[in-house]
Amino acid sequence: MSTDVEQQQRPESAGDEDDDRPALSARALEALREFLSEQSAAQSFAGGEAEEEEEEEEVRLVAEDWRLSQFWYDRVTAETLAEEIRRICDSDPSSPSSVACIACPTLYVYLKKLNPDISANLLEYDKRFEQYGDDFVYYDYNQPEELPAVLKHACNIIVVDPPYLSKECLEKVAQTVSFLARPQGPFLLLLTGEVQKDRALELLNVKPCSFRPQHANKLGNEFRLFTNYDPAERLGGWERN
Repeated sequence: MSTDVEQQQRPESAGDEDDDRPALSARALEALREFLSEQSAAQSFAGGEAEEEEEEEEVRLVAEDWRLSQFWYDRVTAETLAEEIRRICDSDPSSPSSVACIACPTLYVYLKKLNPDISANLLEYDKRFEQYGDDFVYYDYNQPEELPAVLKHACNIIVVDPPYLSKECLEKVAQTVSFLARPQGPFLLLLTGEVQKDRALELLNVKPCSFRPQHANKLGNEFRLFTNYDPAERLGGWERN
C-alpha cells in the first residue's frame, strides 16, 4: 500500500525528469550484466584460492586428547623445528640422517609434509597415529627401551617432548635418548616446560634457546626449547645469562 501512496504523491515533474535521463540499450544492458557476472565469479574464485592456500598451510592432526597430555604445536613452531632439522640433515649429506620424533606428532607431520625424503620415525603412545604406517613406533615412556632393535643407536637427530613435567618422566625419556642415539652423539632438541631447565641440563646436557615454542591451544606453563648443540643464529641462539 505504501508504494501506491508514494506514486500518488509523486509530482508530475519527476516523471518528466526520468524521461530526460539517458537510457542504456538492451544490448548495452546485457553486456553490463555479463561484465558484472564475470567480475563476481573472478572475486569468488580468488577468495576460494586464498582459503585453500590457507588450509594447505595448516596440517590437521587428530584431535588432542588431554588425558594423554597432548598439545599440538602451532604452525610457526612446527615449521621452524622442521626447517632446523632440514638444515642439520643438509649439513652432512655424506651421512644419511635418521630422525626420531618422540611424543611430538605435530613436528613429525610437518617434517614429512615439508621434507618427505627425510627418514623419520614417530614414537608415540597414541595408536591413532598408526595411520603413518611403518614410521609409527609404539612408545610408552614407562618402558623407555622397549623399542625395535633396528632403532638402537640408529638416530642422529632426536626431538623429544616428554608428556609430563616430572623428574621421573624426564629420566626415563633420557634413557630412550641413550638407546636411540648414534655412538658419535645425536643432535638433540628437547621441548618441555621452563621448570625442567635444571633437570634438562643435568640429564641431557641441553641449554635453552631464545626461540619460544607455541601451541595451537595456549598452555599455562612456560614452554621452552633446549638443544645439546649451539644453533648459532638459528632458533634465536642459546639464551645468554
